[in-house]
Amino acid sequence: MTVYVPEEFTPHEADILRRYFTNLDGPVFALVNLPEVVKGALFARYSRSSKSLRRLFLDEFVGDLDIEGDQTIDATIGLVRAEELYEKVFFEYGDDSVAQLGGVHLACEQASNLLTKILEWGRLMSYLEQSTRYIAYDNRLGGRYRFHRDPEVLASPLGTRYVGDMDRMFDAYSEITTGLTEYVRSIVPQGPSDSDFIYRQATRAKALDASRGLLPAAALSNVGIYGSGQAFEMMLIRMRAHPLPEARSYADLMLTELRKVIPSFLKRVDIADRGGRWTRYFEDNHLATKSLVDSLLGAEQPNPTDLGVTLTDWDPEAEDKLLAAICYPHSHLSETQLMYKVANLGTDERMALIAAYVGDRSNRRHKPGRAFERVDYRFDVLSDYGAFRDMQRHRILTIEWQKLAPLHGYVRPELVDEAGFGPAFDQAMERSARLHDALADSFPQQASYAIAMAYRLRYVMQFNAREAIHMLELRSSSQGHPSYRRVALEMHREIAEKAGHTAIANAMTHMTTEAPELERLEAERRAESRRQVLD
Repeated sequence: MTVYVPEEFTPHEADILRRYFTNLDGPVFALVNLPEVVKGALFARYSRSSKSLRRLFLDEFVGDLDIEGDQTIDATIGLVRAEELYEKVFFEYGDDSVAQLGGVHLACEQASNLLTKILEWGRLMSYLEQSTRYIAYDNRLGGRYRFHRDPEVLASPLGTRYVGDMDRMFDAYSEITTGLTEYVRSIVPQGPSDSDFIYRQATRAKALDASRGLLPAAALSNVGIYGSGQAFEMMLIRMRAHPLPEARSYADLMLTELRKVIPSFLKRVDIADRGGRWTRYFEDNHLATKSLVDSLLGAEQPNPTDLGVTLTDWDPEAEDKLLAAICYPHSHLSETQLMYKVANLGTDERMALIAAYVGDRSNRRHKPGRAFERVDYRFDVLSDYGAFRDMQRHRILTIEWQKLAPLHGYVRPELVDEAGFGPAFDQAMERSARLHDALADSFPQQASYAIAMAYRLRYVMQFNAREAIHMLELRSSSQGHPSYRRVALEMHREIAEKAGHTAIANAMTHMTTEAPELERLEAERRAESRRQVLD
């Protein structure tokens, strides 16, 4: 059985596609010969469509483009051009800054949800991942459910059980999603001014939000990535050192496609004494650290009281440091002098400085300046894997996560209980845990594929106050998923109450504490209004 399902196109479709995509049958391909705005629009639409990028291009984009002038182009054979300048400057002299100036749009399809988190690790790249709240994951790809089929697992005595259990988990997801959709529509009436389309989209999103916890981490997703040559080089070196076999094999697919468009920027990746040595450095450090931690802490069991969101580290002098940072660009004093001066300001003066700096934030995108980066917070979080996937997408912070396992139990949404699907949900969770345990000894890395997204994962997040304003306001918004809204609201409460940083918490004026009945309803209404204006 093949790992990836190849796409099929008519001869006419293939003739069009080969002008703009570096291959027509693999899961990884680069976009070329298209305007930047078209590539960006494609990726934006990609995240909310069940279609592959190439199929999406054919169905929704190519009809609006003038492609007659591109008839002689064949992107599938790579670029044939002189690269002497890049060879001399970048490879021979190692001027990495050159590799920051060439970017690539790369489509990464049929990637497991474990792999997508590895792909999205880098800070200096842009990602759009297929959404679980707009797309039902029970549609089949090549006649089979969309989950990663690891070749080593399939070739083992556990291969048949792996596929069978995965199929049953997807069956449960499909059945419960359908039932939840019907239940939501039975208890939430359609607004008098809402179209059938808005109502169906919002109620479907509500059901998909509740059922996504049934999906295993093996579930396949599509990710659009834009990054510089330097960022892709770092990503590939890191992936080639990763213990998950899927990450290593996928890195080879990516390297092949990227070399068709930015070959000089990636020459070092698989040279033994360059990228090879760098990869071994990552591998050796990972193995040595893991071995030592196992020997020191392997027998310890998690404390069952360490649940939820915990602020573990903050600065008692945060307000003084913030005030000094606010004053710094407007004065000629040293930071040491400023720290002394602001410490002796009165309460009214301190509040006035912060109020002037924060200003009138009529929109949550109006964020205060970099003085807020002077203050840091560190949180230990235990949430369901689905919430982690959304929180992990914030890259201007430090995040580390532990191995996905059934150790911390799972979260069953209230809507599932209300609709009467609690027993079926629990049965799927038990199947997930049993499959993980069966795989764990022989396949310690691949065992995490079996874990459903409702299971809890522990991770640590460290970020400054400016990032907190952006992230917590965004993730608490009314259209957000309930699971990550809870994390964001609890982080805000901890900053205000545990750290006592009320001035910083009060600067977050766009926190949303009340959850609506249908999270996506207002967003769907706004989207329809925009469509009507365009029409």
